[in-house]
Amino acid sequence: MNRSKRKIVPQKKSVFSFVVDGECEYWYLQMLKDNEKSQKIRLSPDMYKSNTLEGQYKKVIELAEDSEKVFWIVDFDMIYKETKERKSGQTSKLTKFKELYRKAKRCSNVEIIVNNPCFEFWVLLHFCHTTRFYENYKILLPDLQKHLDNYVKTENYFVKSDIYKRLKPNLQIAISNSKKLGEFDFENIETGKAEMYKIFKELGL
Repeated sequence: MNRSKRKIVPQKKSVFSFVVDGECEYWYLQMLKDNEKSQKIRLSPDMYKSNTLEGQYKKVIELAEDSEKVFWIVDFDMIYKETKERKSGQTSKLTKFKELYRKAKRCSNVEIIVNNPCFEFWVLLHFCHTTRFYENYKILLPDLQKHLDNYVKTENYFVKSDIYKRLKPNLQIAISNSKKLGEFDFENIETGKAEMYKIFKELGL
């Protein structure tokens, strides 16, 4: 007599996994993990290797199978740029992101973090509260350099000088400033947002 095989459901590990679209986020999370000695944070060298939304989404769903929580960190500036520059008749990058965003949200253990325009807006909020919409990193950089005059997107700057440790004295300011801005809204995309605070809420920091 044939017996139906019971499907084995993989047990989720008590870890937080991350999918990001850039090296800066990866280096920052490395420093966060090291400074807070967090056993929860799981980082992998390939977490930022995919430069397409579809590739990132696929990785998110894969990690959701065995992670307590998956954070998908998205810089919105390229989505905004490519949506503005799309040719007539083409599906916009914004439409594609909205579709993947909604699909990913169906997973109860997936948290999507949007930084608009980019990760550096979160860094800026450590020093001031602003609602300004910066279209891209290049426009934002002069304001950030008023507080971090040597800021550059390099591993040496982030890791060897320990960007997290440098920013930590102002962490609660950044969390407060980013919360005031609320969550990302597809109906109002020209608004500065930094949802990184959600990571610290889950970590209890």
